[in-house]
Amino acid sequence: MQTHRFSRRSFLRGLGVSMALPWLESRNVWGDEPTRNKPASEAPVRLAVLFSGNGFHSKEWWAKGEGKTMELGKVLEPLSDFREKLLFVRGLYHEEARKGNIHSSQTGNMLSGAPIASGGDIRSGTSMDQLLAQTYGRSTKVPSLVLGCERANPSVHKNYSMLYSSHISWSSPTTPTPLEIYPALAFDRLFKNEVARGDKSVLDAVLADAQDLRRDISTADQRKLDEYLDSVRDVEKRIENAGKRGELQGWRPTLEKPDMKRPADGIPQDIAEHMRLMCDILVLGFQTDTTRITTLKLNNDHSALRFPNLASIQQPGSGIDYMIHHLLSHSDAGDWLKVNQFFLEQTAYLARKMDAIQEGPRTLLDNTMLLHCSSMMAGAKHDNDQLPVILLGGAGGRLKGGRVLDYKDKPERQFCRLFLSMMDKMDVRPKGFGDGKVMLEEV
Repeated sequence: MQTHRFSRRSFLRGLGVSMALPWLESRNVWGDEPTRNKPASEAPVRLAVLFSGNGFHSKEWWAKGEGKTMELGKVLEPLSDFREKLLFVRGLYHEEARKGNIHSSQTGNMLSGAPIASGGDIRSGTSMDQLLAQTYGRSTKVPSLVLGCERANPSVHKNYSMLYSSHISWSSPTTPTPLEIYPALAFDRLFKNEVARGDKSVLDAVLADAQDLRRDISTADQRKLDEYLDSVRDVEKRIENAGKRGELQGWRPTLEKPDMKRPADGIPQDIAEHMRLMCDILVLGFQTDTTRITTLKLNNDHSALRFPNLASIQQPGSGIDYMIHHLLSHSDAGDWLKVNQFFLEQTAYLARKMDAIQEGPRTLLDNTMLLHCSSMMAGAKHDNDQLPVILLGGAGGRLKGGRVLDYKDKPERQFCRLFLSMMDKMDVRPKGFGDGKVMLEEV
């Protein structure tokens, strides 16, 4: 019988609940053993992929220079504090994604570079995150966490399934990985056992065990434990409050005995809070080593999201909810730039939270590769001759930030070459991936 490494880890336990602990200096909580190249309890490398659909403002996605003096286009201004940990990659593309020239044919192979089937078929390729999950993910409770903030669209557009626009993670060439859009269910997956789903607070269930642990760890670890438990409590309360407001869990019938079939859950009402909750859950998954691989699809390609939380420049006195995201992307006006910056603000929020969590000599961000990408550069022209790509973090000291890499005029500029480089930093080394045969040496 195979024993997974996570079976030797330290957990806080309660009735129906198990909470993996964060990295602690005084306890070997993750059950790992020293090797020749890695001391015990050194944090592993994590991968987070953030996707936002419909591209960006065509003239404001750029970076130049290096280090502290790196200059950023207006779309990337929310990441100014992280310039030294930012790798801006220009000129990569997917050849197979250029064949349909519509949103779905450009998104379904975002993390694989595989050919996309049209007609009545659904076929792409196993995505990079799921290839990692098959090997690297075996050491954790959740091999990969696949999150989203907009429902999957099962319709068909110009002979291509819109499931391609709705999923970037694929468990097999014909199976998009199930997308969890409800924060409560994503939270449960990290902390609650399958037999004990319910409304009981995770923290209340493990409080006695946490108090016992606190007596046996250093003062610094006591502070770290308290900060971690406070983070979990904060997420629990926000999920509960959002549910009371009727947000995040969609529509609910008001009649005691409905006289009609219950409608499908709608798009969450508070998209800003939804995205932040998903970011917080992603961080908890990494912080406890419950998962090392996460994708967060902030919205679909061909998205129908609106942004009433953002004040409109073009229509003063109202939010940016007069037009869906997809149609807004066919403009380079001020509201489009503002929405772009909103998406990058989520990446900055995530990076800031990770950078505040210390794991020995490095931070969680230093031990992570955080990729933000989209399936086209500009929505107006469906331009995917070069894709918007940035990497944040240090991959455990294996990735150097503060740089701009430009492959636009180079012959071998397959996006899949970047995936090979990223997998290499997580000690997974296939002979090739998609149309990529060799890594990008500069990465």
